[in-house]
Formats: sequence, C-alpha cells, structure tokens
Amino acid sequence: MKKQILIVDGYNVIGTWPQLKKLKSQDHLEDARDQLLAILANYRKFFEGQIIVVFDAMYVPGIKEHFNKWDLDVIFTPEDMTADTYIQNLSEKLNTITNQVTVVTSDQAVQWTIFSRGAIRIPSYELYRRIQEMKRELHLESKEHHDRSIQRTTPWRDDQLEELARLRDELSKKP
Repeated sequence: MKKQILIVDGYNVIGTWPQLKKLKSQDHLEDARDQLLAILANYRKFFEGQIIVVFDAMYVPGIKEHFNKWDLDVIFTPEDMTADTYIQNLSEKLNTITNQVTVVTSDQAVQWTIFSRGAIRIPSYELYRRIQEMKRELHLESKEHHDRSIQRTTPWRDDQLEELARLRDELSKKP
C-alpha cells in the first residue's frame, strides 16, 4: 500500500472555507492559519498518512520556515517563491512509486500541473465537505455509542420478558 501524502495550499483553503475566509476578511489571518492547522490536526487523526501545509510567503514577508506542529508539516515558502510553485515541485518530488500525493487547492493551473505529474487533486471546498462529513459521522457514532452504553443490560431473553409481563398482568387482575 502506498504512503498517502496530503499537500494543502494553506491560503487557498483559508480563502475558500467559510469560517476561515471570514477571519481573513476581518484581518485575522494569523487566527485563520491557526484554526486551519487545528482543523487539519484533528483530521490527521483519521487520515492515515502525512499532511503538509504550505503557506505562501507573500503574506508573511521575510519568513522561510519549516516546522512540525500537531503532527503536521508546516512550510512557509521562501519570499521569492509562490506556494503554487513550491507545491508543484514538492508534489513532483514526493509522488513516487511508494507514495500517493494528493494536493488540496482550488487553483485550476496548479490542479492541472500536479495532475499531469501523477498526483491527485482535490478542490479546497471538497476537503472542507469531507471534514464536515467526518465530524458528522463521529458525532453520530459517539451518540450511538453513548446510547448503547446507557442501555440496561439484562439476562432475560425477549420471550422470557414477555412471559414475565404476561404473569404480571395476570397477577395484577386478581383481587
């Protein structure tokens, strides 16, 4: 089985996901980045592979950084390199016989380039929908688990319970 690698175009996702887009429009870009990383860290617990989040340095000039946070690889590109170029080069480098690279971006040019290099592409909003669906399924599963855990366990079979109910009803009729 191939190692799964998910490369996320950070600012593209921020510009697409409703709650992150709102933070960005209110000049809270740093909060939007942190929230994106927190959401992806939660998703990482269910995604069996590596997640790399790439941020374009045009929003954070003078920074070129690569660090690990919450089991995510976070990269700020060099100031003279766009995230698009970085992602295209990285996807080509990582997409080997033993790896399957998936790139999350809504940028059509990047999608076609990485697709032509053998990687899979997912629009930013599609990842948002997948994460929302995962949250919904987790909520339902936890509710079902909770409901099962509060059900009383009984040593009686259904037919025995019916017989007991019949006897109870008979006894309650007699004076």
